[in-house]
Amino acid sequence: MKSKNLSRVPAFILMVFLALQLVPQQLLAQSNPEQNVTAVLWFQRSAEYRALCYQAFNLAELRIKEYLPKLDREKHPVVIFDIDETLLDNSPQEALNIAEGKSYSPEAWTAWTEKASAEAVPGAVEFVRFLAQNEIEPIYLSNRMGAEGTMTLLNLQNCNFPYADRNHLYLKSDTSSKEFRRSMIEKQHEVVMLVGDNLSDFDMVFEDRSVNFGYKTVDSLRADIGRKFIILPNPMYGDWTKPLTGDRKSWLKK
Repeated sequence: MKSKNLSRVPAFILMVFLALQLVPQQLLAQSNPEQNVTAVLWFQRSAEYRALCYQAFNLAELRIKEYLPKLDREKHPVVIFDIDETLLDNSPQEALNIAEGKSYSPEAWTAWTEKASAEAVPGAVEFVRFLAQNEIEPIYLSNRMGAEGTMTLLNLQNCNFPYADRNHLYLKSDTSSKEFRRSMIEKQHEVVMLVGDNLSDFDMVFEDRSVNFGYKTVDSLRADIGRKFIILPNPMYGDWTKPLTGDRKSWLKK
């Protein structure tokens, strides 16, 4: 960046940029559980998090009400949902990793999902039940593994999510990309809306963050955000970490 342009950069952005230049790359590449403390605390203890969840689902309900008169019922309208940090709150597992000084591991994650004890994200159950009342079925599209299906459905059922059955659950097989599974759903249904905490829950175009952190892609599809795409807040993990840490599978666990 040329010095004559520094005055045009907001002070807090410049401070963050300069700070990142001082962090050793090997440290950025680590998945250090202590670095997740503030994110988990915000997720679990801030009223702002709850408000943002309610805001997302309130907006989603308003949009659905707009779409209802136009829906083609013969195509069986659906809304596609991610599960983790969209419908179910897994922050207790993130907090446990911090307390034990451990990073994500498949074994610890499986032990958590086997409990089927995750609570619902604020506003999620009410919105999905609203859809069911209006004959719009939820599709649960997750990157949980197939072996986790039984306990995932039990967890959704325990939280009173409707249509929590095998016919409405699409889990990961051989790739983290959801594009193929979404295309299968689109062939059978009218997809009214997609709800997730990660942009790649919506479209594969969001999977590439190599240029400007994916900002241009978001800008180009801004008309769909808040209409077709409803996003939930998640500062704990996600594709947004790729430009900072490299493409580490440990960040893409859910």
